[in-house]
Amino acid sequence: MLATLGDLVDDIVVHFAGPINVATDTPAIVSRRRGGSAANVAATAGVLGQPVRFLGQIGSDAVGTVLVTELGAAGVDTQFVQRSGSTGTVVVLVGPDAERSMLTDRRTCAELADPHPQWLDGIATLHVPLYSLIEGATAFTAVTLIDWARDRGIAISLDLSSTALMASAGLDNVRALVVRLRPNIVFANRSEADMFGFDRLPADAIAVVKNGPEPALIRVPAEAETTDDETYTVPTTGITDVTDTTGAGDAFAAGFLTFHRWRYNPTEACVHAHRTARRILTGERR
Repeated sequence: MLATLGDLVDDIVVHFAGPINVATDTPAIVSRRRGGSAANVAATAGVLGQPVRFLGQIGSDAVGTVLVTELGAAGVDTQFVQRSGSTGTVVVLVGPDAERSMLTDRRTCAELADPHPQWLDGIATLHVPLYSLIEGATAFTAVTLIDWARDRGIAISLDLSSTALMASAGLDNVRALVVRLRPNIVFANRSEADMFGFDRLPADAIAVVKNGPEPALIRVPAEAETTDDETYTVPTTGITDVTDTTGAGDAFAAGFLTFHRWRYNPTEACVHAHRTARRILTGERR
């Protein structure tokens, strides 16, 4: 079973077709949906029919109840979700090029405390976005669970998540944290990998760099000191009708980590990941 640890939030998505008119009206299409990087990975895995558990904290308000119910309906095990405080919100601004900018208010997502070892029962892979490792009690909880997971032989997956987050947390601090957590696999997009430094990613971890419509880059660590790391490029599935890139990277991670032999055949896992991301990029959401 895959487990994800992190945010489940209320996404308010704003699509606009042209420049924003400052200090006056701008026509837009506004919608709401379930969001949060860790929740997106879990929901996509659930829709794929894979066993998956979400670990996180969400508000005890009505919005939180709806979001947890929706996540469960996607096939996600939500039995360990904690309820307290008020639900976080992310305003997602989607421009004419389908790229997005996010205004984030995590609220109670950052306050997940009192981890329990049974949260990891039956888990084969634990996926944690960097968002979950930087702020509040959730950061301590995430590190604790990662340490427990490693002791149990559970694979650790990290996503670098955001260049803005790395900059605000301090790049050297983030690099030291990633090394200390000793992940088995690290996901990043091209800008995140460039900022972190591709050659600074843990040498004994699989590194997967997503590059939008361009081929993804995979570095597989050498199996012995006498051999070199292997690097592969994996083309994307041709996509011309992109409607919104929000959640595509999370869907990619879900597709990769639910491929049954991702640790031993990461290139095939990447093909599966591209196919999964295509569902999000072309509007095939659930």
